[in-house]
Amino acid sequence: MGRFSEPLAGAFADFAGVGPGRRALDVGCGPGALTAELVRRLGDGHVTGIDPSEAFVAASRARFPGVDVRLGSAEDLPFGDDVFDCALAQLVVHFMADPVAGLREMARVTGPGGTVAACVWDHAGGNGPLSPFWWAVRDLDPGAPDESRLAGTREGELGDLLTAAGLRDVTCDVLTVTTRFAGFDEWWEPYTLGVGPAGDYVRGLEPDRREALRARCAAVFPGQGPFDGTAAAWTARGLA
Repeated sequence: MGRFSEPLAGAFADFAGVGPGRRALDVGCGPGALTAELVRRLGDGHVTGIDPSEAFVAASRARFPGVDVRLGSAEDLPFGDDVFDCALAQLVVHFMADPVAGLREMARVTGPGGTVAACVWDHAGGNGPLSPFWWAVRDLDPGAPDESRLAGTREGELGDLLTAAGLRDVTCDVLTVTTRFAGFDEWWEPYTLGVGPAGDYVRGLEPDRREALRARCAAVFPGQGPFDGTAAAWTARGLA
């Protein structure tokens, strides 16, 4: 996902209006794709990150020693009211246990008139970076659950969630990013690492079924040479 989430971070920060002098909170910061963009724009002293994964928190702290990175969930942020000028959640809302509660917390810690913004891949519309993978899965296993039913993956859903959380002047858009792969093996390898719903699915397959899925995925892509992958993400922002 880093191949897509890193270029997405720049487009998302632009959409959220992140500029010099602002204090930003990166909710669900993971290993730091968005954090890196925020640090580039604001400096590490103006960026705070939080994530529920101890491994991701450790990775972000090592990568950004000047950034305050904490362990915690979006639904119970360990910050006072009105601490930040903007709170951003990149590719996180669909994994929140309670998306409205998480966005409401983001609004609480953002000062009046500050920006709360989120983005989620277009899993439901078939334009996310994982879409070719799930197409191949459903060809072989039509009943397999994918990520299309998660919160925010359909057009307009993020805006509805922000509105339900009490944000004002909500605006929605779509962000599109493209990344280059050297070949199919580079595209396939991350799915074997057991990360996220797709990785969990691959890890749970018997070797023969895993190889059948790999072959079906390979058939989606042209030849053996380099190719571009394009993905779209729904995004929405509102005022606290």
